[in-house]
This record gives sequence, C-alpha cells and structure tokens, in this order.
Amino acid sequence: MTLQEQFDDAMFDFSRGELDSAIAKLRAILEADPTHFDAQLALGMAFYRKGDYARALVEGHKAEQLRPDDQLVHTNLSLFYLKAGDKAKAEHHGLQSRIAGWRAEARAARAAQTAAASPAPPGAGTAPKPPLQFPEMPWKKKKTDA
Repeated sequence: MTLQEQFDDAMFDFSRGELDSAIAKLRAILEADPTHFDAQLALGMAFYRKGDYARALVEGHKAEQLRPDDQLVHTNLSLFYLKAGDKAKAEHHGLQSRIAGWRAEARAARAAQTAAASPAPPGAGTAPKPPLQFPEMPWKKKKTDA
C-alpha cells in the first residue's frame, strides 16, 4: 500500500474510534516518512482523543516543527494545552493560530491581486474585440463635390 492508502486506513480506524489501531498505523507511516505532516498531526489528535494529553502535546510539537506557521497545528496545541490545564500556553497557541490564519488570508489576497494585475498572454481565452463604431453625427455637414 502507498503511504496515502495507509494514511486513509489509519484515519478510517480513527473515525471509528479504534484509536490504538490508528495510532499504530500512524506510527508506521511516520517510520517510513518522518516528514508526513498529516500523519503527525493526526497522531497528536489520536492521543488527545485517548485522553493522553502529555503525549498529544509531544506529537503536536513534532507537527509544529514540520510546519511552524500552520493554523491547525496551533489550534490543536491550544486545545491540548487547555485540556492539560495550562491556560497560558493554550492562549498563546490560540493567538498563534489566529495569526497564522491572518497570514494565510493575506497571502491569498496578494496572490489574487497578482493574478488580476498580470496581463493575460495574447489569445488567452478572450474573443477578438469588434471594431469601434461611431454613431451618425447629424450636426456635421458632409462635404459635397460641387
């Protein structure tokens, strides 16, 4: 099975509440690819769902090392710290999550502006424009040959 198929299988177990099986499968994925972000993120959440908040925090911080500016990472860490009883760190990661969201919105807005400002290549999905036609101007006299 590919890593994606293994991940899908682990998430199926997770969705059914078979957390020990999901954890084992997620760990196997991370042994094969320690940089598999989704597996790392899900592993932290699986430990959280089991009520093992200390282990959830350890795995959550590993996900943070992979993507330090990811909004979901900080949302999860905020939740884990809250359940572990550390309100100050929960609030810190909650704020980091909001900041990450704002940054993502700003990046998307800049990308949209850049796409709108860049000229389209010639013939890129545009129909040729019809020639300009001016209405009759009756106030202008036509020159006649006399």
